[in-house]
Amino acid sequence: MPLESHVIQQMIEENIPGAKVEIQDLRGDGDHYTAHIVSKSFEGKTKIQQHQMVYKALQGKMGNELHALSIHTKIEE
Repeated sequence: MPLESHVIQQMIEENIPGAKVEIQDLRGDGDHYTAHIVSKSFEGKTKIQQHQMVYKALQGKMGNELHALSIHTKIEE
């Protein structure tokens, strides 16, 4: 069963405190999303480490309930 966008957003916000998260359903199928995440928690981390934080926040849902997620991270200024 696919994850709904608000569930993805909630999981990221709960696991990356203070993150500003915007989720878009790319195809309208509830299975292909893009996530824009802005957080001070990303400061001092590489893009790979930032993306790892997002994957960790999704608690193993990526590749299972969540088929495709394009991640865009930015350090909050």
